[in-house]
Amino acid sequence: MQFRKIEIIPSISILNNKITRLKQGDFDQEQIYSESPIDLAKKFEDHGIRSLQLVDLDGTRAGKPVNYHILEAIAGHTNLEIDFAGGINTDGAVNKAFDYGAKKITAATAAVNRRIEFASWIMSYGREKIALGADAISDTPEGRRVAIQGWQKGTQIDLFEHVEYFYSRSLKFLKTSDISKEGQAEGPAFNLYRDLMEKFPGIKLIASGGVHRIEDIERLQEIGLHGVVFGRAYYEGMISLKEIERFVVSQ
Repeated sequence: MQFRKIEIIPSISILNNKITRLKQGDFDQEQIYSESPIDLAKKFEDHGIRSLQLVDLDGTRAGKPVNYHILEAIAGHTNLEIDFAGGINTDGAVNKAFDYGAKKITAATAAVNRRIEFASWIMSYGREKIALGADAISDTPEGRRVAIQGWQKGTQIDLFEHVEYFYSRSLKFLKTSDISKEGQAEGPAFNLYRDLMEKFPGIKLIASGGVHRIEDIERLQEIGLHGVVFGRAYYEGMISLKEIERFVVSQ
């Protein structure tokens, strides 16, 4: 059986001008990597990767993007299609992200706190340019509840009701993660992704979090996801770019 090739999206998270990974979004549990963001982005591109998630962790904490200069530098030195996230809460921040080279933005907190405005972005900027970030702790007694502000703040918002609001308003791209699996290398939330695809047919679902081996990506591709974001698995040597190459050939 032939499957559509899943889109491979490496993630670079920036904190204090350095590549940094957080465990479950906790700023007290950070791992700093020595490679420069530009050099790493070039390395991804050299292996056939076309897209990149750039997360502004400083912006997440500040409530507004901070690392536009790194976005601009990567956009200027590569042909990667950059999805920029972190602190995007206003129309001005969206505009500025595109001005500095982003091809797409992902917003999570704004979609909760300013949902009418976020819905208007989908229409005004276009479905291809605006992605909903909707991360939650799933399979809890309370259900799947959305978390915001870089996962530092919980809500009582049901994940599926949240997605439905924007899905009915032409949302095309959804990026979601089970927070309990992020950075744990335990495997993605396969059941969550199946449920979302069944509930929202046609949505371009991007898995984020939990990938720790190449077989996880194969399984996500078999399920039919549009894309997968990975970070820690690469940084800690669990997945190599050589292994990734077979997913990006002829994309």
